[in-house]
Amino acid sequence: MIFVVKNLMETNKVDVTGKIITPIEFSHEMYGEGFYNFDLEVLRLSESVDILPVTISERLIINIDLSEGSYVDISGQLRSYNRYENGSSRLVLTVFARDIKLLKDEEEIKEHLKSPNEIFLDGYICKSPIYRTTPFGREISDLLIAVNRPYNKSDYIPCIAWGRNARFCDNVLVGDHMRIWGRIQSREYQKKLSDNEVETRVAYEVSISKLEYVENDNNRAEVYKDEV
Repeated sequence: MIFVVKNLMETNKVDVTGKIITPIEFSHEMYGEGFYNFDLEVLRLSESVDILPVTISERLIINIDLSEGSYVDISGQLRSYNRYENGSSRLVLTVFARDIKLLKDEEEIKEHLKSPNEIFLDGYICKSPIYRTTPFGREISDLLIAVNRPYNKSDYIPCIAWGRNARFCDNVLVGDHMRIWGRIQSREYQKKLSDNEVETRVAYEVSISKLEYVENDNNRAEVYKDEV
């Protein structure tokens, strides 16, 4: 599903600040350029943390000491790809770094940690939203957003809306144009592999704080802020 947008570099923007908690490891090579992975611990306002995977080009880590415990600010995009395991396809997400800054000064770290996790997506609904309520009555909608990038590729980003945002998303249709602001979150879940085997996995999704519905041509643009 490919949609036309004017500036593909502006449709998927991420800015995260956090602490490197794993050694940098080689991931893959593409067109002669090496890419590396590490995990970044990002604080929430609640003081819990999200553990986010990061992919970075070898060009960006020359002469930078990205050892465990280092604080960095990363600008880039949230990318998706399919990983094939045991005959089935699994959607994998990673923060793809386009720029990285090593934070050494304590005051600089504190300043960046005031807003450590921000994402903006401009994309299209590619799967019918799933609306539900929790046992405590909280409203939730699960969305899958297709965000275009160059060379006729798209990233498929799971998103979750709350409260009246969730109620609104229950009415959107596949193909609807949405702009979304929020943060990237990680959460553990249990995957049943067989009757006797359960595996703990980590899922990544965008928790929506604000959304804008964009109707093509005849515009009924409305902005909703989650107040729950």
